Amino acid sequence: MSKHLSDPLLTPAEMAAVDAAAAASGIDSFGLMERAGAAVAAAALRHHPGALRFVVLCGPGNNGGDAYVAARHLQESGARVALFHLGDPSRLKGDAARARAGCVLQGQNLDLYRPETGDVVIDGLFGAGLGREVPADVRALIGRVTEAAIPVLAIDLPSGLDGRTGKVLGAAFRARNTITFMTRKPGHLLMPGRELCGELEVFDIGIPARIVRAEAGGIIAENTPDAWKRALPAEQLETHKYKRGHLVVFSGEADKTGAARMSAISGLKAGAGLVTIAAPRAAMAANAAHVTAVMLHAIDDEADLGDWLADKRLQTFVLGPGFGIGARARGFVSALTDRHLVLDADGISSFKDDPQQLFDLFRGEPRLVLTPHEGEFARLFPDIGGDEALGKVDKAIAAARRANAAVIYKGADTVIAAPDGRALINTNAPVWLATAGSGDVLAGIIGGLLAQGLPAFEAAAAGVWLHGEAGRRAGKGLTAEELAAVVLPL
Repeated sequence: MSKHLSDPLLTPAEMAAVDAAAAASGIDSFGLMERAGAAVAAAALRHHPGALRFVVLCGPGNNGGDAYVAARHLQESGARVALFHLGDPSRLKGDAARARAGCVLQGQNLDLYRPETGDVVIDGLFGAGLGREVPADVRALIGRVTEAAIPVLAIDLPSGLDGRTGKVLGAAFRARNTITFMTRKPGHLLMPGRELCGELEVFDIGIPARIVRAEAGGIIAENTPDAWKRALPAEQLETHKYKRGHLVVFSGEADKTGAARMSAISGLKAGAGLVTIAAPRAAMAANAAHVTAVMLHAIDDEADLGDWLADKRLQTFVLGPGFGIGARARGFVSALTDRHLVLDADGISSFKDDPQQLFDLFRGEPRLVLTPHEGEFARLFPDIGGDEALGKVDKAIAAARRANAAVIYKGADTVIAAPDGRALINTNAPVWLATAGSGDVLAGIIGGLLAQGLPAFEAAAAGVWLHGEAGRRAGKGLTAEELAAVVLPL
């Protein structure tokens, strides 16, 4: 599979490189600023036809230049416009200085703005390239605008958000609309940036796609089928259950069997040819009372597992849901190092005291999928999880490289990362998916996809997406059982 993902999200540094490459190729950079500012003005008029005053906030860089152009277009359209600037506008350089020179409005210092009824704020202070906390005067302004509930239209990204990580740098506007150019940035999709951007629109201002592609790293994208559909197995008329893979899900003790059953059913629904629950003998009756299409096999200890693994058709396993934490889990994982494994929940927590023991087991071609939520991630990768300088994508990539695994860093903005540096940000999961047992369903879906031959990263990404789609179909108030019932194969 190619390392380059389709429709990549550009980091602020990559977007700056695109702008520089466009200028170096002979494209009129002020023409790009002109089109950007005009797009902002048009969006403001379209979204806020009843505005009594457009309050344009102009920063000290090119984001401010876009804002000056927008202010000029709004004034020329007959709208009432007030302009406020951060810092000394006479110190602007290049295209931003030219944009300010073309705007006849007299600006005032940012501190002088006081919200009025009917205002709409156009935020052109910082954009996506902010790398430090906002200054005190901007923090105070954000507070005044927020308290007055003034609608905000942000240029590129609400000021105060980090375009790479989506983190708030001290304080940030909550925009009703955000207008960005050419491509989205990771900060548009990562939380809390996704919520603070409001409705996001992307405008093509005329930079050729060849320049964008040449400067894009191409390793961060949104998790959509375009990112992994080429890895899907071809539909074949002549097939049978073993060609579609055999998934094994390990069960917990007799009073903790439900999680494994939800994983098993989800793997079957996701397309695995056969699914077996491997359960302690004492838990066989509890499982048998609830499954029909799923098979059962008794496994009490590592010796039982070792004997069973002589069957080389058994290549894909899920371990963790309801399994129990401890040496037994570690021993089972150690027996599966040459197979494909989804390690979830208790399976992850079993290695919290010595994560490197787990990582050392899975080298070579990535065969391991890890599904940690925030707390589990911090236990497996304490130094990475505790590094405040890193965003969620960077943390997930660093973890995937260390573990040589596909890592699903779960949350409202789940990130799926590969050891080779690729990362996908998931956006299709509804909020009501956060319910007990939902993670067990996800582990089973991924296991079902691995069993059908998808590589670890693609199986993880496709599984997260299918999980989100199932949540949408199940609707609000879903239970994990209902979620598993509506899983569809790819």
